Amino acid sequence: MDVRRRNNVVVTGRADGPVLLLAHGFGCDQSMWRLLVPALSDQFRIVLFDYTGCGASALGAWDAERYASLDGYAADVTEICEELDLRDVTFVGHSVSAMVGVLAAQREPGRIGSLVLLVPNPRYIDVPEEDYRGGFSGADIEELLDSLEANADWPQWLAPVVMGAPERPDLTAELEAVFCATDPEVARVFARTAFLTDSRADLSGVAVPSLVVRTARDAIAPLSVSELVHREISGSRLVTLDATGHCPQLTAPEATARAVREFAGTVARQ
Repeated sequence: MDVRRRNNVVVTGRADGPVLLLAHGFGCDQSMWRLLVPALSDQFRIVLFDYTGCGASALGAWDAERYASLDGYAADVTEICEELDLRDVTFVGHSVSAMVGVLAAQREPGRIGSLVLLVPNPRYIDVPEEDYRGGFSGADIEELLDSLEANADWPQWLAPVVMGAPERPDLTAELEAVFCATDPEVARVFARTAFLTDSRADLSGVAVPSLVVRTARDAIAPLSVSELVHREISGSRLVTLDATGHCPQLTAPEATARAVREFAGTVARQ
C-alpha cells in the first residue's frame, strides 16, 4: 500500500523550509498538533501523519505483530521519510513517540537529523529496586491494560490524567474523544507496546542533536524521567515549560512552538 495513504501523510507549511516531522503519541492522531502547526508553518515544512491503525490511516494495513514493538512504529517513520525523500529532518515525538524517534534516528541518521523529545518517558513502570520512578506502578498499568481488554471506560479516566489541565475541560474532552475513536484492538496493542516497553538502554545510542522538552508538572512523565533522558543522551538540551500535563502542544502551544522553533532553527543553520 502507498505509504502516504497508509499513514494519512499531510505536508504543509513553507515548501523550502527545514522539515519538521511531527509524531503523535498513544491513542492519538495528527490532530494533536493543530495548535502548533500555524505557529511553525511560516518557517518550516511540516510533515504530519497518523501511525498505521490510528486516526485516518489505513486500518487494513495495520498488523498486530508489526506493532507489538516500537520497531514497527519506527518503521512507519523511516518509510515515510523514504517515500518523501526527506533528509536532515527534525523529528518531534510526543510521549512514547519520543522513543520511536530515538529508534528511527539510529536506523536512519541521514534522514533523522535531530530530535525533539516532547515529554518523553522511556519506561512508564516504576522500578523501586533501581530507585526509578516512571510514573506508574505495575498494578496501575495492569489496571489500564485490563480496562482496554474489557473495552471499558479507559478514555474517561485516562484523558484527564494525561491532559493534566482541569481548568481546560474542553481539551480533556477532545483527548477523550480521540481515545474513543481509536480502534479497540489497535488501542490494546499500542498500549501494551507503549506502557510495557523499557527503552532506557536505547538512549545512549542517540548521536544526533536532541532537545528534551518537559512540563513543570506531569503525572505521565515525572521530572526525574526527563532528567534521565537528558543525562543519557550526550549533548542534549533540556527545556522545562511553565505548563502542566502531558500534552503541552495543546495546553501551552506558544511555549512549545517557541522551544521547537529555537532548537530546529539553530540546527538548520549549523
